[in-house]
Amino acid sequence: MQRDPRAFLWDVRDAALAIQSFTSGMDVVAYAANEMAQAAVERKFEIIGEALNQLSKLDAALATRIPHLAQIVAFRNQLIHGYAAVKGNSMECDAKRTAIAD
Repeated sequence: MQRDPRAFLWDVRDAALAIQSFTSGMDVVAYAANEMAQAAVERKFEIIGEALNQLSKLDAALATRIPHLAQIVAFRNQLIHGYAAVKGNSMECDAKRTAIAD
């Protein structure tokens, strides 16, 4: 039985809330020093990217309503397949950009 495509949006929401919880009260320096938080955040970003990737395959119309979906999936792919390039400053820089954008 095929999964309801909207369930992927719940997965994205849950993973995003988990990231927020994992990093609550941390600044960039604290995040960079906390390997467990980094691993947890990276895993949740992987889940977000994969959920949106699956959504795009099952319901293209719904997927088009997600801003930056292709970039999010590409970020997931970078985490999964290009992990050596992600270690170090890449996630830290992304965290800084996200904090500034919020």
